[in-house]
Amino acid sequence: MEQPIERLERLRAEALQGGGEARIAAQHGKGKLTARQRIDLLLDPGTFEEMGMLVKHRSTNFGLDKQQFLGDGVVTGYGQVDGRLVYVFSQDFTVLGGSLAEAHAKKICRIMDLAMQNGAPLIGLNDSGGARIQEGVVSLGGYADIFYRNVRASGVIPQLSGILGPCAGGAVYSPALTDFIFMAEGSSYMFVTGPNVVKTVTHEEVTSEDLGGAKAHATKSGVTHFTARNEALVIQDIKDVLSYLPQNCEEEPIRLDYQEGDETRLKLDSVIPESAQQPYDIREVILEIVDAETFKEVQKDHAENMVCGFARLAGQSIGVVANQPAFLAGVLDIKASTKAARFVRTCDAFNVPLLVFEDVPGFLPGTDQEWNGIITNGAKLLYAFSEATVPRVTVITRKAYGGAYDVMNSQHIGADLVYAWPKAEIAVMGAKGAAEIIFRKEIAASADPEATWKEKEAEYAELFAHPYNAAARGYVDEVILPRNTRAKLIRAFKMLENKVDTLPRKKHGNLPL
Repeated sequence: MEQPIERLERLRAEALQGGGEARIAAQHGKGKLTARQRIDLLLDPGTFEEMGMLVKHRSTNFGLDKQQFLGDGVVTGYGQVDGRLVYVFSQDFTVLGGSLAEAHAKKICRIMDLAMQNGAPLIGLNDSGGARIQEGVVSLGGYADIFYRNVRASGVIPQLSGILGPCAGGAVYSPALTDFIFMAEGSSYMFVTGPNVVKTVTHEEVTSEDLGGAKAHATKSGVTHFTARNEALVIQDIKDVLSYLPQNCEEEPIRLDYQEGDETRLKLDSVIPESAQQPYDIREVILEIVDAETFKEVQKDHAENMVCGFARLAGQSIGVVANQPAFLAGVLDIKASTKAARFVRTCDAFNVPLLVFEDVPGFLPGTDQEWNGIITNGAKLLYAFSEATVPRVTVITRKAYGGAYDVMNSQHIGADLVYAWPKAEIAVMGAKGAAEIIFRKEIAASADPEATWKEKEAEYAELFAHPYNAAARGYVDEVILPRNTRAKLIRAFKMLENKVDTLPRKKHGNLPL
């Protein structure tokens, strides 16, 4: 008879083999790591405590009774990332294609419940062929059990999803419900229906990569927030983002030690072009103001007229939202509005203060925007800022026109402080367009319409194309020299660190979806 300790060691060794050496070799042949290798990269050495290693499925349909694997295709447990407790599940494609069914789902749900009860981040490493067809509706029920917990955990604990292989059908909705999605280029994809179904239904010929690869979701759909060349870099991105977030909604992000020095940034005095029509890269402003090498941009290749990302300012974690004049003049459109709104709500959920850089000529006009809902989509950003209770500071670098001035974290919707640079123009619209409307009759009746138009444009600009009317009204708290912006912001966020603001009692608001 096998001795108890020998039996345990044999079972553990069997579980560690996953789907066996041949399948592990096949996984490596695709440039992919195994489920356990991914966990080893993610967690601090020696901190992983596995749970459910000996779990097996109980299905006998379609020969499954002859395909028993310990762990049932997912490795679950807890450990530490940079000394912080996290819970993790990592799907094992070498075991039944990482397919999800009853036992597999229960392991994930168990980890999710513990993460919620103990207020710690949940990290999912997804690599699955989807629902295990042989188990039928039980598989679908397993997915729904996970979705339900994703929603319950939303805004309570950070939830991060790494897509490191296929993620199709119902499997995509769990990552979609989490805070951030990370994808590996060339080896991961997400879609509700695959290329074969698409071809059958719509007669479109498309590859998995073009339909739902990392590049497609980074540029076109905006589904993924980060992409990287390989799995090791994806996992590093997960750890980087985690460093800016607290353990849960009741805690503050970790503040790093910082020694103040000369915070003057002379380069900022010359970053704005002489002509208001000339573009510049707002990242130059961001990188000058935040702590060196701390800016982590989110959805970099999607809605490029809006820049969002995490950074540190004097060691404090902050969320940065900025119009990008170098792309579509920084105009607000559907994609930019929804991108920023989602980021603002994520920061607010996890007590990350918001820094907004504003240079916006307005909302993008056109039938495409109107028919696709710029009204409700633009309102999402307005709603997100208005609802946010974290410290919020805005810097108007140049243009702040029309309704977009209101939406981009103006004092009117709750900004704690609003600064403007001397070249800021805060008005209903640009001087050229305003002159054309206000003085239309005079221009038309003039002997020299072009000269009259320029004269009236200059007149309007003298009256409104500056920050001083807004400052006179108190809508701008201070007009500052660009070089002093970093120092002002450090003091501002220091002043606001004990801010308390509560929303009216309600079940929840009705976000314009």
